[in-house]
Amino acid sequence: IHQKLESDGTEKVEGSMTQRLENVLNRASETADTLFQEVLGRKDKADSTRNALNVLQRFKFLFNLPLNIERNIQKGDYDVVINDYEKAKSLFGNTEVPVFKKVYSEVETRIEALRKLLLDKLLETPSTLHDQKRYIRYLSDLHAPGDPAWQCIIAQHKWILQLMQNCKEDFIKEQKVGGVGLELDRSSALNRISLSAPVKRGGSFQTPKDDSCRYKSPQQVRFVVKLSEVVISQLPNFWKLWISYVNGSLFSETGEKSGQVEKLKKNARQRQNDFKGMIEEVTRRLVQLVRGALLPSSLTEQQLRQYGGWDTKTPLSGAWLTQVIHTVRLSHESLSALEIPNDLLQVIQDLLQDLRVHCLLTTLQHTEEDVKRLAEKEDWVVDNEGITSLPAQFEQCMVQMLQSLKEPMECKHGEINILNLDVVQDKACEQCVSIMKVFIKCLEQLSTKADGDIDTSHLSVDLASPDLFKGIQEDFSSKPEQRLLIILSNCQYLERHTFLNLAEHLEKNGFTTAEKIIRVSIEALRHLDEYLFETYIEKKSDPIVGSLEPGIYAGYFDWKDCLPPTGVRSYLKDALVSIISVHAEVFTVSKELVPRVLSKIIEAVAEEMSRLMQCVSSFSKNGALQARLEICALRDAIDPYLTSESRASFKQALEALPQLQSGADKKLLEEQLNKFKSSMKLQLNCFKPASFQPVKR
Repeated sequence: IHQKLESDGTEKVEGSMTQRLENVLNRASETADTLFQEVLGRKDKADSTRNALNVLQRFKFLFNLPLNIERNIQKGDYDVVINDYEKAKSLFGNTEVPVFKKVYSEVETRIEALRKLLLDKLLETPSTLHDQKRYIRYLSDLHAPGDPAWQCIIAQHKWILQLMQNCKEDFIKEQKVGGVGLELDRSSALNRISLSAPVKRGGSFQTPKDDSCRYKSPQQVRFVVKLSEVVISQLPNFWKLWISYVNGSLFSETGEKSGQVEKLKKNARQRQNDFKGMIEEVTRRLVQLVRGALLPSSLTEQQLRQYGGWDTKTPLSGAWLTQVIHTVRLSHESLSALEIPNDLLQVIQDLLQDLRVHCLLTTLQHTEEDVKRLAEKEDWVVDNEGITSLPAQFEQCMVQMLQSLKEPMECKHGEINILNLDVVQDKACEQCVSIMKVFIKCLEQLSTKADGDIDTSHLSVDLASPDLFKGIQEDFSSKPEQRLLIILSNCQYLERHTFLNLAEHLEKNGFTTAEKIIRVSIEALRHLDEYLFETYIEKKSDPIVGSLEPGIYAGYFDWKDCLPPTGVRSYLKDALVSIISVHAEVFTVSKELVPRVLSKIIEAVAEEMSRLMQCVSSFSKNGALQARLEICALRDAIDPYLTSESRASFKQALEALPQLQSGADKKLLEEQLNKFKSSMKLQLNCFKPASFQPVKR
């Protein structure tokens, strides 16, 4: 058009025609724009909005994700959050689109807040093993920095140690405000046995819910039960958490082997020594807290400041210590069942050994105190074996003591027999001998007590007919010699029966030094027996022996100048009656003592007669006959009780006399002897062997 117009020469018509046309067209365009601008603007806006809505609809998952994450976190649906996050990460993790990058950064901000929330929940205490595993798995899936599982293990370790320390401090505080447990009454060994095992094997450590029962046991015992409860309730989950950590099940329920899981398992294996140290610290803390409460002497001063502080003025009895041993054993069994290596539990085994030794020595010591009080229970009632109830009470006390030691002395799995330890064996032997000697000392004290110190209101002799012996009983309480006899009879029974029974019981219960204990005890008993026997003989023989010489020379009697014998003189009959009264006194208590006592008294009498005969310068015929008659009468009357010493004395006495020359003298001697035996037949019956038969009830 431009070229055509140029050739037609139209330039001169109002300028260039194309310029004019362009102007017309521009004006037309402007007019059109003016007419349709609003409509087109709305169309563009609609298209833009439609495109934005399409994008939102297509990528609504990402745009809704920040709000959905917040809602699901509030509901606790962490699995949903993690799944959505994984999906968003795979789709938009590397996007370059600004709007997507902006939304995704919001998602990451909320996920970081979730990681912090989960870690806080993970490290919260107390919490269950299930929750801990759940939170660790969430954090693993969220690729949390560091090692949350190990952080949880460290937190749990500190929590357990703090619980144990708090347990001790609570009891110490309770003790200071007056909540001191009542000590078990040790009035008898039987009382100690009755409370020996309130916690049954396999039972729980739960303390009584009833507050009225709360203070029945000593504080240290309740503390050990509570402390064990704390450890047994916490340590198994702690151990299981570690096992799950090591084998990787903590990070993946399905057991899939991802690079991250393998890396975490490798970290766990590298931390084995650290975890072993944690278990050692927990078991060591348990042991030291128990030692602080029950065995303070086994700790250093520094350890006592941390683990001590208990009131140990009233020592625990063997029964309470048995309960403590039972509790600690249950703890050890529970931990062993988790397959915790034995070397980590060795400190508990060492504690158990020390507690068993302490229980043994404490029980022996308390038994010694019980035995000291047995003297107060002597009732002086003699049975027809010649003994009181005291030997039986002593034997019962010892047997019950051994029964109470059965549980602590028993060797459970992994334990040793503490009596095989030389130090323990020596101490136990020494303590047992001490108990025996204390009892022997009780017998000695009873024998030397003044009449006023003894309650005689219940004294009696258990014989066939109480009426027959009523007079004897009335006199019985007033004579210390009778008490000597009773104790001598008890000594004899102890040596022949009680001590031998105890030796058997001691051997059955593992006391390898039983033979030595009994040997030393019997030696001490024999010393006492000998002393009491000599005392009794002295009291009884001295008056008889002392009456012989005055009796012989009564009425200015002279061996050189006397009448023919008409019978045995009264002094000898009096001496025999005195011997008979001793016989009766001894027989009333114990027929078995009769030969021993009478033989000794007769030895003294025979020795005195021999001395008196040897002191006579010369005898007349009648004097020699009279002397021979009296010596033979005395010797024949007490013949069953003659010993080699007394026979020798009588022989010496007869040798000091002139020999009989005529048959008439011999006949006269025989007649007078027969007359004497006939006249005193009733009295002399007691010396016959038949009288040794037991009195029948």
